[in-house]
Amino acid sequence: MKVAIIQMASLPNDKAATIDKAMACIARCRGADLIILPELWPIGFMDFDRYIPDAESENGDLPAWLQNMAKKLDACIHGGSFVQVDQGRYYNTSLLIDNQGTVLASYRKIHLFGYRSREPRILSPGKSAVVIDTPIGRVGMATCYDLRFPELFRRMSAAGAQIFLICAAWPASRMAHWRLLNQARALENQCMSIAANAVGICQGIALAGNSMVVDPWGTVVAAAGDQETILMADIDLATVENARQTFPVLADRVDWLNPQPHA
Repeated sequence: MKVAIIQMASLPNDKAATIDKAMACIARCRGADLIILPELWPIGFMDFDRYIPDAESENGDLPAWLQNMAKKLDACIHGGSFVQVDQGRYYNTSLLIDNQGTVLASYRKIHLFGYRSREPRILSPGKSAVVIDTPIGRVGMATCYDLRFPELFRRMSAAGAQIFLICAAWPASRMAHWRLLNQARALENQCMSIAANAVGICQGIALAGNSMVVDPWGTVVAAAGDQETILMADIDLATVENARQTFPVLADRVDWLNPQPHA
């Protein structure tokens, strides 16, 4: 399976131009089975004043454009995330779209980032983990700060996830944590991790980039630097089953400590 990770910077105060830029990047990913973008790329994570005025419904223009691109390229698209408005509440929402343009799953970020951030004051947290069967395998979805909470990933693993899809706007000041946590979440759950991070400067904060693919042994098999790029990688889900059979650590979990096996 061929994966394309779009590592990009948002354009300040210009959502329309940023969307045009992203669509051009997606068009360059023809031949990929999965395309994934970063967190809140349409406006930039730290541009909190734009959260509410630039919010969209799940049936808005941005999701429609992503659905159209998925059909055009015959690829699954994880659209990164956008600010979604739903019945007067706002969420950091990710959509997973199949190659027919159908929205397979919608994930609302559960762990909102409060450290020097207004995200929890503006947005509402999601209430459900998401694990779903897709044309590319059984997928679990997470967003940025979620990486620091291993119980979410264990719950997804218990629900049968083979792949974690993670979008992020992780800062350069904590880049070492980004790398460590991506490797840890993949290793401890024997899952493939595909993580798309933003780059550039947003409201004075430098973003780390370093998007990556991590295999179920915790090995980084593909990684980007700190500039805009499209990271392409070939992955084989047989690696997941091989790891679980060769070293069946998940079978030794203690039942009463484990999350319930449902999403």
